[in-house]
Amino acid sequence: MPWIISYITSTKERVLFNSDTLSRIVSFLPSLDLPSLALTCKRFGLPEEGELSLRDEALFRQPPPKEDCPICELRMPTLKLGSVYMACYGKLVCNGCLYAPLYDNRGNQVDSNKCPFCRTPWHASNDEFIERMNKREEAGDAEAMFNLGCYYRDGTLGLSQDYTKALELSHRAGKLGHANAYNNIGASYSNGEGVEVDKGKAVQYYKQAAMKGDAMARYNLGLLEESEGNTNRALKHYLIAARSGFSDSLKNIQQLYKSGQATKEEYTKALRLYQTYLDEIKSDQRDQAAAANDKYRYY
Repeated sequence: MPWIISYITSTKERVLFNSDTLSRIVSFLPSLDLPSLALTCKRFGLPEEGELSLRDEALFRQPPPKEDCPICELRMPTLKLGSVYMACYGKLVCNGCLYAPLYDNRGNQVDSNKCPFCRTPWHASNDEFIERMNKREEAGDAEAMFNLGCYYRDGTLGLSQDYTKALELSHRAGKLGHANAYNNIGASYSNGEGVEVDKGKAVQYYKQAAMKGDAMARYNLGLLEESEGNTNRALKHYLIAARSGFSDSLKNIQQLYKSGQATKEEYTKALRLYQTYLDEIKSDQRDQAAAANDKYRYY
């Protein structure tokens, strides 16, 4: 029989939650709330295995895909090379649309040195680009915060390397729902960049990133589980990452299959999931861009 816990609201109303209800609640909770949920469950006598199954249900759920390209309306590639953030209006555009020629409303080709969406001219220098990014960041744009965090972390585009500033921006972007930002924070704790090395915190941030849809964080969790001998859990992470377009996960499942640690059915499923992803992102326009320049490669 499914367990049931009760909660007394501020109005003294008793509310009952069974396991199915709580599972649905978990799916809508920010991952930062999961420790609080765990404490609540313990307070009301929830069995430990039930608590873990709830957390695993949230962790191993396939996340929704990222936003589609605002121009071609196809699924955005997972590979970072597959899209570019346009600081002029604050959106990611796929490289197929970035590479494609621009036309006016009469069908005449026009100057392509402009944003394909809003027609703003390209920035003339790194300084101008950073100025645009700062404006987007000040406006509360999570993608701008994330990108600026990467530039400060790497010391690129004329910015001095500053791990503290990078972490601050990543935390702000993460709180606004940016999955990749949480992955970057996890990597900072894993590598000791701006913070003391803390593998436990790294895993927690990787989990937050994975549940929000970051395929690299999902892959990192798979590597960690595999290194600890938890092959079944590693496979679950790798399968989700493969469906999300992370090809290295497919390679790892192939190696597990060759070593007898994964079944033929599991490897076949991984191939099918990754092919489904490719079918969703491929287009002639993107292929043309990738053929013209390797910087437009998208898978």
